[in-house]
Amino acid sequence: MELRQLRYVVAVAEHRHFRRAALALGMTQPSLSRQVGAVERELGTALFERTARGAVLTAAGEVYVVHARRVLDEVAAGATEARRAARGQTGSLRLGFVGEALIELLPSLLARFRSAHPGVHLECRELSTAQSGAALLAGDIDLAISRGAPTGDGAERLTAVPVAGDHLIVACHRAHPFASRPAVAVEQLRGQALIAASAGDEPAAVRVLQPLLGAAGGVTHARDVHTVIGLAACGMGVGLLPFSARRLARAETVMVEVEPPLRLPDLTMAFRTADESPPLDAFLAVTAVHCPDTGKRLNLLMLKRHRKAGGQASSPPVEAFAE
Repeated sequence: MELRQLRYVVAVAEHRHFRRAALALGMTQPSLSRQVGAVERELGTALFERTARGAVLTAAGEVYVVHARRVLDEVAAGATEARRAARGQTGSLRLGFVGEALIELLPSLLARFRSAHPGVHLECRELSTAQSGAALLAGDIDLAISRGAPTGDGAERLTAVPVAGDHLIVACHRAHPFASRPAVAVEQLRGQALIAASAGDEPAAVRVLQPLLGAAGGVTHARDVHTVIGLAACGMGVGLLPFSARRLARAETVMVEVEPPLRLPDLTMAFRTADESPPLDAFLAVTAVHCPDTGKRLNLLMLKRHRKAGGQASSPPVEAFAE
């Protein structure tokens, strides 16, 4: 029995007439009669009583049509869900991120993505840059937002795109001499007790800060920006932070600019190059709209991904994923 035959039976049941059902289906009445007859022979029972006025469902037909409609509805629903999945409107996406991405980038980006793709389940995990790179390569997450691009063995299998730039500021206790200054020079940080992430957690940032850390009067390691600020509030030293962290200042701390500006590694979005997940494509497309400075590069990457996957003719355009 074929799916089309179920449609034929349901059409006759709805029109209560073979000729009218045939017209609605775009086929001849004899062909429709043969198809319905084939179903009845396979079932071993009549589904319709043929009369001069039309076709009336038998008791068996009443039962059969209920199930036939259910099957057709399920098939239609399956087709709809398959198309939604192909557009990245369903499924799941596992995101690993450094805590500082929550200060400015992620709140608005995730809100935009969830609004455009409410059917996608987001699983978010706070990870250091080193942890997120390892998790991405291991397949434990689908997307990483880190301070600088992941490095090390296997990094060549990843694609990394900068999504937000930043520069260094310092946090100090309000009683610290730096607290009364609009800015401090880089040289003035030498010899200070400093609070910063460890190289094991944030290798790219520590490489940039190493000249300062190497000349410090002691370094206290902290896992995230909140801990850096908290330790500075305790008077444990001068915290080294991205400029975006200025919003997190506490009553006991003061945020001070550093001159000349010292650029930190960009917040970077990384994913496995070979990953062709529609939810990932959808997230990248929303990011391209949300972060216009990197949007052009992301759009080009996505087009290349679709062409490589053979989706030039069938894949929806990038804009279809974004909104």
